Amino acid sequence: MKSQPTLETQLNHVSIRSFKDEPVSEDMLGDILAAARRAPTSSNMQAYSIMVIRDPQTKSRLAELAGGQSHIEKCPVFLAFCADLARLEQTCEIHDVKMNNNLESFVIATVDASLVGMSAQTGAESLGLGAVMVGGMRNHPEKVAALLDLPPSVYVVYGMSLGWPEKVPAQKPRLPEELVIHHEKYTSIDPKPLIQQYDDQLEQHYESLGINQDKAAWSGPVSRSLSRPLRASLKETLMRMGFHV
Repeated sequence: MKSQPTLETQLNHVSIRSFKDEPVSEDMLGDILAAARRAPTSSNMQAYSIMVIRDPQTKSRLAELAGGQSHIEKCPVFLAFCADLARLEQTCEIHDVKMNNNLESFVIATVDASLVGMSAQTGAESLGLGAVMVGGMRNHPEKVAALLDLPPSVYVVYGMSLGWPEKVPAQKPRLPEELVIHHEKYTSIDPKPLIQQYDDQLEQHYESLGINQDKAAWSGPVSRSLSRPLRASLKETLMRMGFHV
């Protein structure tokens, strides 16, 4: 197969958390966002909004709310990808219709925001920029919304630190293909041997970087994380913010 730049960009992806002190031009950012807006969207609803944040004080506060992630403060531009039902509610008002805000509309908006963000990151990486997605924006959804002046029925699904890479880490291995790719029907194999194989592979990766890690380098942290509620108050918080989840 001939070289395909888009596939090469995707296959070479790594998360970047260290950025040079160099700006991202408005023209370049405009191209990235224009490409992102061509992402697929459910029934053309376009149930998302993108916040562009360059202000140092705002980035500093977002870094705190995300659990002290310093790259948010240091990156030249931070993007926040929002699930946005507020605009759809206003659209319904034009036709004197009350929007049926339910779980499906929440999923539509969240997926739309996810697809747009992924397209933005691919576009940015194709231009030589680096990025990392930040799920920590969901640590304190209401505080993030207040900081960014979001209206009701809008929340930040995740953020993205964006800039010129200062350090490019070695690419982290992924789970074996046999565990995540299924043909026709879900493959009913015992996943544990392959998970243990991946643990070993990931442990070797961390060792090559001089990072101390569990022998169960993937399954250990994942199991510990999932053994307790993840953002246990998120549902109630989103409901207060206008979402029916």
